[in-house]
Amino acid sequence: MTRYFLTLSYDGSDFNGWQIQENTPNTVQQVLQEKLSMLFRENVSLTGCGRTDTGVNARNFVAHFDSRSPALEKEKVQLLYRINTVLPSSVAVHDLRTVKDNAHARFDAIQRVYHYHISRRKDPFRDRYTWFVYGDLDFDMMNLAASKLLQHSDFTSFSKHHTQTKSNICKVSRAEWTRSSPHEFRFTIVADRFLRGMVRSVVGTLVLAGRGKITLSEFDEIINARDRSAAGANAPPHALFLSGVRYPENIYG
Repeated sequence: MTRYFLTLSYDGSDFNGWQIQENTPNTVQQVLQEKLSMLFRENVSLTGCGRTDTGVNARNFVAHFDSRSPALEKEKVQLLYRINTVLPSSVAVHDLRTVKDNAHARFDAIQRVYHYHISRRKDPFRDRYTWFVYGDLDFDMMNLAASKLLQHSDFTSFSKHHTQTKSNICKVSRAEWTRSSPHEFRFTIVADRFLRGMVRSVVGTLVLAGRGKITLSEFDEIINARDRSAAGANAPPHALFLSGVRYPENIYG
């Protein structure tokens, strides 16, 4: 068996997240596995680089699978075309690479990048992928609060309850709001790993800071509390994108 990394993107609007779940149809993993199994004429099982929730998007998602064929990469251009012709318009496969037999899309990732988009003006052409937030927002204050994320490592306060994660320790290397257009701001957060629901919870809490509802010291206290109920509500999923996943070069075959 040969192991491959598949790079793809998807609009999560109509999917129940990435991962196949009992009694939850229409996930990206389910759709992609079905199409690959049909094309390759073998049972294809995908392992994703993470779990995106219902409605969350991915610009750069990586999954690995094993195949009896050792030469898929040599046929990559034609193969990617064939895969994309049978996939729904909301999913696109961009690359396929041979990797070492023990390479793992989730556990070997050394860096992940998420983007979250906030709009300051209702826009029918962008509302599908941005969160329209009405009222005053102080993005300078939100950046000061975001910078505090780099000073902490335990993010229990921003994690969903009852996950299978053994540790809530993450190393955040960047957390910053930038203006991406006259009426839109983008939050970039980079870390070695993320907890379930972490980015949306962080964004929801930063918006509280931007509205003047919590101070910088209170933002610190929320992190130190290690209690999900101390943080703000989750920001909506439709404006969140997994934008990048990085791996060490030595895993490629």
